[in-house]
Amino acid sequence: MQMPQHPDITLSETSSGEVTLSIDSGQAMQGWEKALMEESADLLCQFGTSFVEAGLGLGLSALRIAGQPTTRTHVVVELYREVIDLFVQRRPDRPASLQIVQADFFDYIKSVPPGSLDGIFFDPALPTSTWSDGPFWDAVVPTLVDALRPGGALIPFFSTVPQLRWQYLDYFDRVIVLPRAFTAYADTGYTSATSGRAYIQCFVKAEH
Repeated sequence: MQMPQHPDITLSETSSGEVTLSIDSGQAMQGWEKALMEESADLLCQFGTSFVEAGLGLGLSALRIAGQPTTRTHVVVELYREVIDLFVQRRPDRPASLQIVQADFFDYIKSVPPGSLDGIFFDPALPTSTWSDGPFWDAVVPTLVDALRPGGALIPFFSTVPQLRWQYLDYFDRVIVLPRAFTAYADTGYTSATSGRAYIQCFVKAEH
């Protein structure tokens, strides 16, 4: 998998308050996701106190996880310095438990001690073709599972189609699915529709 080394990263806000983070002119994240990201974060926090997140974006889930009084540590791994700088400028009042690391998440996760995490929030910006690359996921997902304690959880970016994320199914013991209504922006291009039902999916590692 090859990520752009020096992409054009911009943050825009319309007069009506619609916020979009773009990478090389592609929509990476938008403000309408807030409720779904926060509910996903709340669900993950039920699994413990120590978390890692792949991808910072607008920081919606990062702030929610780190802001929980029960959270001890939350490390967010972001590849691009520009994304980090934009977030820091907008949110100078970050929770003390939040640590942001500039690194390739897939390299970083290999350094995490096995069984040391209660949860992983997984929302990296990846090339579209990567999501259908079976060998890539067969190599990556076992590393994610190894980093989780028994009974720990992984929550990927919510889906807007009623299908389980096939990338993780063979590696986890159970799946929690929360269907929720959503309304995106009129120009949102990365969802199956601009309104309907979204599906928060939580993959839970076996206890033994």
